[in-house]
Amino acid sequence: MDDQHILNSSFFYNITSTDVPQEDPEWTDGFVLFLKSTIMGSIIVASILGNLLVIVSVMRHRKLRIITNYYVISLALADMLVAMFAMTFNASVQIYGEWKFGYFMCDVWNSLDVYFSTSSILHLCCISVDRYYAIVKPLKYTLTMTKKVVALMILNTWISPAVISFLPIFKGWYTTRANQRYRNKHPDICEFIVNKPYAIISSSISFWIPCTIMIFMYLAIFREANRQEKEMYNRHGAALLLHQNNTNGDMLSNSGGSSKTLTHHEINQDLHHTPTKERNISKMKREHKAARTLGIIMGTFILCWLPFFLWYDTVYLCDSCQENCPPEVVAVVFWIGYFNSTLNPIIYAYFNRDFREAFKNTLQCAFCSLCKGPPSNLDYIDNRRPSIRYEDRTKSVYSETYLKHVDRRCSEFGSSL
Repeated sequence: MDDQHILNSSFFYNITSTDVPQEDPEWTDGFVLFLKSTIMGSIIVASILGNLLVIVSVMRHRKLRIITNYYVISLALADMLVAMFAMTFNASVQIYGEWKFGYFMCDVWNSLDVYFSTSSILHLCCISVDRYYAIVKPLKYTLTMTKKVVALMILNTWISPAVISFLPIFKGWYTTRANQRYRNKHPDICEFIVNKPYAIISSSISFWIPCTIMIFMYLAIFREANRQEKEMYNRHGAALLLHQNNTNGDMLSNSGGSSKTLTHHEINQDLHHTPTKERNISKMKREHKAARTLGIIMGTFILCWLPFFLWYDTVYLCDSCQENCPPEVVAVVFWIGYFNSTLNPIIYAYFNRDFREAFKNTLQCAFCSLCKGPPSNLDYIDNRRPSIRYEDRTKSVYSETYLKHVDRRCSEFGSSL
């Protein structure tokens, strides 16, 4: 009975396996590989070009040359280097399924990955401190955040990450002895396996401590920004009410008292609309917009890197978790974190009008030669040739004026370097 059951089962399996069409595993693997390569390549190219656009735009646009944007340039450089050195090596592993660059370059890749990621979040931490002084303590800002202090802070964001990246990785302090022996026998495998002390120290310095500082800084910033905005709107409402009262007084006065009321009205206008006050209000609004944009950048950074550091600490602090973690999950959390380097320029362009205008001008000037095109017979006006139609003359004048305007803007921004 059992043999007959086995025979029937095998016969049923053979029929179903021949009747039901099976997918070609080679075609499926090729499609998945193509999809992975396209996504990773797009993230790398967009990150490099986007962050390069940020750097060039800030350097060319005089309006963007404020102290806060010094951090932005340095952050864009760190994000661009993440794409060039960390993402590319990771993409090669995902595409080829093995490490092709040897034992030494594996340490280089792991070191650069930790170094640039830590540098990015330290930049954001410095930006939060800068915004805190600019909004919460504006009177101390110019005295505290001088160019020398900013330069030292930026220098520190590039030097400090080396303590937890190059030194412990090249010395072998970051990993276990078993993994060291395994790496010596298998140089074609490059896995970043760390011990518990390094997992705690590196994740705390790279993510948890800076993020805690940033969260407290931005909570204070947004409370103060809301208070200042409410105070500004209250003053504006009081000024409008006083203006209406003075206007009514002017309409009711028909004799000598009108000149006195008018003088009082002019004084109030001067008090509430002086050029100095207008500049202060404009500066405060600009600081609030910058804080809002950088707050969105900080929140995006946390959302992108939080899954990675949760996985990182869970796997290496739990002995049984590492064996049960599929490699697909590791790849996904890595690339979600990498994707943050691509999002920052998009956030600048979407939420900050000054950056948006600078991006448009930079791209316009970059493709200015393409906009001009080859010279033609109708690119100028010749009064000696009345046979040229009015429409052609108008089109020529418009195109010539537009190109001169573009050249003038490009030369103005270029000369301001």
